[in-house]
Amino acid sequence: MRGNTGPMPPQAARILLTRPSDQGTRFASDVQERFGDRVKVVESPLLSIRALTPDLPPERFAAVIFTSENGVTAALPLRQHLPHRAYAVGDRTAAAARAAGFDALSAQGNADALVALLTAQNTGPVLHLHGAETRGDVVPRLQSAGIAATGVTAYMQEPQPLSAQALSWLASDRPVIAPLFSPRTATLFSAAAFTATAPLWVLSLSPAVDAAVTCPVALRRTAPHPDAAHMLADLSILIDTASAP
Repeated sequence: MRGNTGPMPPQAARILLTRPSDQGTRFASDVQERFGDRVKVVESPLLSIRALTPDLPPERFAAVIFTSENGVTAALPLRQHLPHRAYAVGDRTAAAARAAGFDALSAQGNADALVALLTAQNTGPVLHLHGAETRGDVVPRLQSAGIAATGVTAYMQEPQPLSAQALSWLASDRPVIAPLFSPRTATLFSAAAFTATAPLWVLSLSPAVDAAVTCPVALRRTAPHPDAAHMLADLSILIDTASAP
């Protein structure tokens, strides 16, 4: 009986997702739907999001600013005290804000795009609901542009260790593809993966995320636009590379 002399099937590319659980699970579902058995996905969030119950400033605001979906989630218990108008950093965050009942406009980009949009709109006083760890200096930049902006810490981003399976992957000799979505996660991933023996292929959402990656990396890419669709498109390139004989 003759053995199979055809080409060996490629091994599934290893995708390590370190986003907070809600966003990570959604992106994992998008990855599995698009790539099927070409990938194996492990979710190991490096941050746990804990909503706070902050006291809001007494003044009336024209709009609320969201720079992440976590801000929208944290806003839900405060909804009756918040303005109807909202500005969101990107389309996903804007969609989450609309689902929560806000009239949300997307800046379709990053903090720079959001600041530019708000400055062009010349809106009235705005309230930024953000995490304890924040980047982009949205509030001070708006204040410098003459816009009355106030920031309130609405949630905590608490570090978590990598799972046993994630650590096992990092201790192997097979490439691990790590899509990274925030500078904070990139910093935590770099610390956790600094001594990894596996070749690390890092895909960053933005140049700011890429700049926070300080561990040894075998291959790195930055999405041309900071959204999930472009991350998936660039992930396809890395998966093709991993599947090549």
